[in-house]
Amino acid sequence: MVIDAPAAVRRRQITDGDLDAVAELLSRGFPTRTAAWWRRGLARMAARAVPEGYPRFGTLLESGGRPVGVLLMIVSRVGDGLRCNLSSWYVEPAFAAQSPLLLNHALRDRAVTYVNVSPAPHTRPIIEAQGFRPFSRGLLLSLPWLRVGRERVRLHRIGGTVPERFADLPEAGLLAAHAGHGCHAVVVEAADGPHPFVFAARRVLNRLVPTTHLIHCRAVQDFVRFAGPLGRHLLLRGCPAVLVDLDGPAPDLPGRPISLHQTRYSRGPNPPRPGDLAYTEGVIFGP
Repeated sequence: MVIDAPAAVRRRQITDGDLDAVAELLSRGFPTRTAAWWRRGLARMAARAVPEGYPRFGTLLESGGRPVGVLLMIVSRVGDGLRCNLSSWYVEPAFAAQSPLLLNHALRDRAVTYVNVSPAPHTRPIIEAQGFRPFSRGLLLSLPWLRVGRERVRLHRIGGTVPERFADLPEAGLLAAHAGHGCHAVVVEAADGPHPFVFAARRVLNRLVPTTHLIHCRAVQDFVRFAGPLGRHLLLRGCPAVLVDLDGPAPDLPGRPISLHQTRYSRGPNPPRPGDLAYTEGVIFGP
């Protein structure tokens, strides 16, 4: 009996010329998403700014002249540090033994904080063994417009260009970048100064309920503080519910915890806090 030996496997960075093949591979690995959906997200990755010296798309495994495995890497500068969202890790079953090649290579830079915000259940033991630790566990499906508050504030919707009055905010670039990706960026102007927020579109309950996800704020308690005006602002734009990441007891907001199995992980010098998913896959790829 003759057994065909598998073709040699090599690891390399993803290039622009690989994007169609990578999209097809990911659509097979994650069949709830179409190749067109992956192409749209990869096109956004191609257009965004990336810190010098870091991969634009990530890494693939190649065998016989075609990709057989992929790990996307969304690298961004967040504050004074670097963050890399490891996303969409898939290797064809015939090459599963080579899967650690992707992750081990990706994790080599100790200056970078790596995050995995949507790990498949079967990969959690692997990433925990690599030193990843949870930074949020579960989600709150909140109805913030029901919260009553007496504080007088003004809300400012931010587009692709940040108004001059907020140009000096440390988050000015973050607000503009996320607005450019279709997120809802808002600055709440209160007596103690401006407070930035970013929300990304989601759908829950079998994708029937229009919802937003709190993607960035300085602290979840800021969202609790301004929940009433923010919630009514979003409600008027067709979004009655807001998803808030949890790491402990639910904050004092109308709503109920959901997806308690949804754990997000990080490894590195600057672990994110709940409520900070800036520049991650939910922003780049969308709902």
